[in-house]
Amino acid sequence: MKTFANVWDALEDSVDAAESMKARATLMMRLQKVVRGWDISQQQAAKRLGITQPRLNDLLRGKIDKFSLDALFDLTSHAGLKVSLAIKRAA
Repeated sequence: MKTFANVWDALEDSVDAAESMKARATLMMRLQKVVRGWDISQQQAAKRLGITQPRLNDLLRGKIDKFSLDALFDLTSHAGLKVSLAIKRAA
């Protein structure tokens, strides 16, 4: 039986795809936490992020397949967050 360090490693066909999904999941979860902490309506939150309310709903429901890394990076900026990357050699 093969074991994996992360669910994305098990689900994705390539290391590249798994790494992309890990980054997207991290950004999405952080955005969800921040948006929910605003204690404002979805309409107000969507406006703050510069997206439509249905798009915000996709974000809050974790529909990760609907968001690229670029889109999530843009949303973090609109949410008042700063992203920093740590790049290291693969094991």
